[in-house]
Amino acid sequence: MPDILVRHIDEAVAERIKELARARHWSLNDVILHALRHGLGMAGSEPTGARVLPPGGVSALLDDAEDDAMRAAVAALCEVPDGRFARDQDAS
Repeated sequence: MPDILVRHIDEAVAERIKELARARHWSLNDVILHALRHGLGMAGSEPTGARVLPPGGVSALLDDAEDDAMRAAVAALCEVPDGRFARDQDAS
């Protein structure tokens, strides 16, 4: 599976991801994957031990500003050309 590195994450978004991970006992990666899948309309299997989301999915857990930010982030990711997120060779 490919890895994607996301840079310049807003501090509020990073904190919200951590809060959701703690609340659901999920890894940070699982929270991000879940949010991306739902934001892209590709909802699938839940992480091991995942709790069921309320009606409305991830959006129901976010306030309006967070929901707007997530939608904008997913829309921006959809516009990235294939291969654009290739791993930097000098990043370790």
